[in-house]
Amino acid sequence: MSNPAQQIAHWLAESRQAVAFTGAGISTESGIPDFRSPGGIWSKTQPVYFDDFMRSAEARLQYWRQKAASHGDFADAQPNVAHSTLADWENQGRLHGVITQNIDGLHQVAGSQRVLELHGTARSASCLDCGESHDVDALVEQFRQTEVVPECQACGGRVKSDTISFGQPMPAEVMEESSRWCRDADFMLVCGSSLVVYPAAGLPLEAKESGCKLIIINRDPTPLDEAADLVVHDGIGKTITAVVEALDAMSP
Repeated sequence: MSNPAQQIAHWLAESRQAVAFTGAGISTESGIPDFRSPGGIWSKTQPVYFDDFMRSAEARLQYWRQKAASHGDFADAQPNVAHSTLADWENQGRLHGVITQNIDGLHQVAGSQRVLELHGTARSASCLDCGESHDVDALVEQFRQTEVVPECQACGGRVKSDTISFGQPMPAEVMEESSRWCRDADFMLVCGSSLVVYPAAGLPLEAKESGCKLIIINRDPTPLDEAADLVVHDGIGKTITAVVEALDAMSP
């Protein structure tokens, strides 16, 4: 098929277990900047590494300054057509679930039920010493008013958002479940990932090596483009909308 959207729709319609793999590019259309892009937070400041956060009060202060600066991007953002479509496909039985590198929680806001968050979520916070959960919105507001690093209300311990920081171990159970999804999938749709951050970026390759059809929709080329069955360098919302139209056209 010469039309990429029609080809994607055809493969999706034939799939017995389809999985989506999403990165920052799926959320830029919701107004959330890619951390690594020009103007993103990592172009303005250095990330705080997990070991530094654990041992240094100054590092924790820097972490919460970064968290306070970026929190509004997540709190105010709404799902876009791509998030909503993936949720619809899951509800229709077309999609098994979403594996995401994103920490914005927009897949769940859109209605997706099966979401594996490889890098955690910015929508909650926990104490790293006792595990107590905390309202992240309240913590950010408190920090903005006082510039005092939040402490656990239960034990006085170190509190951070439930995201995976640089140098922090990846969640083993989430990685194992993601790997199982990839091995069982026969169709994987990668949306908005540069596929350069490991170990997460190795999952689409694992799916491909297990015999899966691999489709990549991303603005820029990725290291896995040559391995993919189809690559679309175009807007995600535009492409996903075209796939929906192609699926509708296939319906009797």
